[in-house]
Amino acid sequence: MLINKIKSPADLKTLSMSELKDLALELREIIIQTVATNGGHLASNMGTVDLTIALHYVFNSPEDKIIWDVGHQAYTHKLLTGRLNEFSTVRKHGGISGFPKITESPHDAFGTGHSSTSISAALGILEGRDHNRETFKVIPVIGDGALTAGLAFEGLNHAGHLKKDLIVILNDNEMYISPNVGALSAYLRRIMMGDLYTKFKKETKQLLERIPGVGEPVLKIAQKAEDTVKGLVVPGLLFEELGFEYVGPVDGHKIDALIETLRTFRDFPGPVLIHTITKKGMGYEPAEKHPGIFHGIGPFDIETGEPRSSSNKSYSEIFGNCLTQLASEDDRIIAITAAMTEGTGLSEFVRTHPKRFYDVGIAEPHAATFAAGLATQGLKPVVAIYSTFLQRSYDEIIHDICLQNLPVVFAIDRAGIVGDDGPTHNGTFDLSYLRHIPNLTVMAPRDGHELRCMLKTALSLGTPAAIRYPRGAVADNQEEHELQNIIPGTGEILREGKDILIVAVGSTVSPAIAASELLAEARINACVINARFVKPLDIDLIAAHARATGHVLTVEENAVAGGFGSALLEKLTETDIPGLKFQAIGIPDRFLEQGPQKLIRQELGLDAEGIAKAALALTGKKAGTSNVH
Repeated sequence: MLINKIKSPADLKTLSMSELKDLALELREIIIQTVATNGGHLASNMGTVDLTIALHYVFNSPEDKIIWDVGHQAYTHKLLTGRLNEFSTVRKHGGISGFPKITESPHDAFGTGHSSTSISAALGILEGRDHNRETFKVIPVIGDGALTAGLAFEGLNHAGHLKKDLIVILNDNEMYISPNVGALSAYLRRIMMGDLYTKFKKETKQLLERIPGVGEPVLKIAQKAEDTVKGLVVPGLLFEELGFEYVGPVDGHKIDALIETLRTFRDFPGPVLIHTITKKGMGYEPAEKHPGIFHGIGPFDIETGEPRSSSNKSYSEIFGNCLTQLASEDDRIIAITAAMTEGTGLSEFVRTHPKRFYDVGIAEPHAATFAAGLATQGLKPVVAIYSTFLQRSYDEIIHDICLQNLPVVFAIDRAGIVGDDGPTHNGTFDLSYLRHIPNLTVMAPRDGHELRCMLKTALSLGTPAAIRYPRGAVADNQEEHELQNIIPGTGEILREGKDILIVAVGSTVSPAIAASELLAEARINACVINARFVKPLDIDLIAAHARATGHVLTVEENAVAGGFGSALLEKLTETDIPGLKFQAIGIPDRFLEQGPQKLIRQELGLDAEGIAKAALALTGKKAGTSNVH
């Protein structure tokens, strides 16, 4: 196989064009086989195989810096940069990351995982290069979906001002994770229809240059005429008005055309944007037909494309089904997401209530403030965003929503440990960055039924609310049970006990109950409370049992720093409980690496055995059996 000859990108330059095309086929086969086994991002990676080959053929990584926006399309990059033998471990515990990671390889110029950062980072690297008097090239590769975020335009604006030799590759596949929406998407489609302009520009210049005696004055006149025609053919002139030389569109699956274009503009003196057109899932029919499903997918059958996954419903599905039901009863309910329709479980809502659904693209801050505006008009917006991406809306949550006490509901998906996507996607900070904001009610369900009741409750409050729930399936979702409002700030006693109080929240409630059963076998009686609300806390209930037991252990799948345990400890210090022993367990003060959720929880002591062990240590008692050790 040709791939076995590629120890570094420099080896690509020894291959013929025919061999490069054969290599692309091999790379696609490796990616399909690996993702089918490990899960991962398939459609985006299949779409960038040819573009990645061309980039590494023309540029000289790691001296030249290729920056992959989001990074979920960098599998080919990893395979071409010396990680072929490790590629079978991608996204596995202890294996290589599914995203670029600066500690993994010198070829990973900048760590990514969230969208729209590449241009800003690239511009900083470029200025650093010039400060250090170096001469390497800097090439950010950004998708059309990521280009909708404000940060991308902040980078473009600054790059156009500095007029440095930045080479931006716009990888246009007409999709975010869900299908593209918005004016920019329509603009790019119009450009694709207008490649007549590019041909016209090139042929006109060549024609004038061949005419003897034309000279510079006539070329300048021709340039003005060209700009007039260009205004008719390419609507908006967006990129050139921002100071970029626009090139394209270029077929992103023709390696020879890509190489020619990249070579032509490799040494262009100012900022240039090369617009390439690719197809998500290219080379694997199921992914081409259903790129949204194959964006991020678990292990699947290659022949059929069918996933090998649990038949149980996920929290996302339960949320989406419940919101659809509630919206059928209340036409004021609006659903909003940021390019994650399928991932947040809103596909059924779109089919049922299409006029009350908004996908704003990869623009989380806009989603929050847009929801705030809707709320001022008597509507009930529900913003469904992954925890790790909601971080990008922090100021808007405070300033635009909570300060004005507007009834916006945040459905925070993938809260806690997400598993194989690793540190860029773990949702381990939301309780810490939300619970101190005035006017905001913060909830976490222990199961699918409680999620549904919390959603109903949140929509009835008339004030800002957030519900955070984990990634994964729910064993018993109890969707047939009647929905009931939960009184804000009320916890739930799940087990009585006199030796220690375990207060758990969200996904840690079930293992806390299991831990109490292990402790019972060890002749230790643990009281277990499902907090339900992180804000407001049921301090009366918790303090009463804390006083009775003298020992309190809190359990959360969030950073311990500033999290649920911290919130409870703050309140308990206001009460008079002499000699109280307290411990909070959760996510330590570090970023968690990738790995199966179950394994990571076990390593952190957030499974039943770990919670029981912590309870034993806090009480200072010895187990009566060997089940807890």
